Amino acid sequence: MSYDICIFDLDGTLTDPGLGITKGYQLALSAFGIHEELDSLTRFIGPPLWDNFRKSCGLSDSDAEKAVAIYRKYLEEKGLFENFLYPGIPELLQNLVDSGKKLAVATNKTTYFADITVKHFEIDNYFGFISGDEPDGSLTRNGKLGIIRIALDAIDPERKKRAVMIGDRGDDIIGATANNIDSIGITWGYGKRAELEAAGATWIVDSPDALGSLIC
Repeated sequence: MSYDICIFDLDGTLTDPGLGITKGYQLALSAFGIHEELDSLTRFIGPPLWDNFRKSCGLSDSDAEKAVAIYRKYLEEKGLFENFLYPGIPELLQNLVDSGKKLAVATNKTTYFADITVKHFEIDNYFGFISGDEPDGSLTRNGKLGIIRIALDAIDPERKKRAVMIGDRGDDIIGATANNIDSIGITWGYGKRAELEAAGATWIVDSPDALGSLIC
């Protein structure tokens, strides 16, 4: 399938941030007497940060704000780097750029943290635009629709090119559909195949090689 623009999710798609994110959540929740094992916190990788604290953990708005501050302090000091690129991702990105495609990132992470992450892994040169949330979580209050739209506006403001959203969670797929573009669910991240199917993914692939074969 030929696409001109490939928009990638970050966490669980390009990198595996599991250890840093779960440790950050564990530390933040412990401040409110909530104690969970790291393995149980992987469910929070992908969905919006504020929603996780307020809706999933039941924190009030003020407590969620404090939890976000604790989480982000840990992430900036250590958690962002408890992370690794999935095997095959640099090669995939290089092949896509070589084939003339424009690449962007659309992530529920703040743009600030997303920029640090892609620069740390030296993949920033592949992407023409990084679309992330604001610190107050305002861009993810309605899921990923707005984050993806901002990326599309930057890369193809006249919507003349064929674009696809690539990610491991249902909100990647739902956000793509809301922006009238195709989506590719990937299964090496934190979302399950059933989640991707239920969200209505156009395609589902199991490896970076399979993804490259589909879109190159």
